[in-house]
Amino acid sequence: MAKPLKVDEVWLERIAELLNGMEFGAVSIVVHEGQIVQIERTERKRYDNKAAARTSSAGNAGKTSSAGAGKV
Repeated sequence: MAKPLKVDEVWLERIAELLNGMEFGAVSIVVHEGQIVQIERTERKRYDNKAAARTSSAGNAGKTSSAGAGKV
């Protein structure tokens, strides 16, 4: 039978600290014998591709590609 999970204020503060400021991601809590032993934070960064495409194409305006030039 599973032991009841023991969660005190210290662990609640640690979990809240890891969640604070996270926009996209996951928090994983590892439990052994009814006690939290590890917390893992995986954070994702998402970028607006439309803004990057506008910046990239504006920076390349007027430039021609020389890829393949001079090859026979």
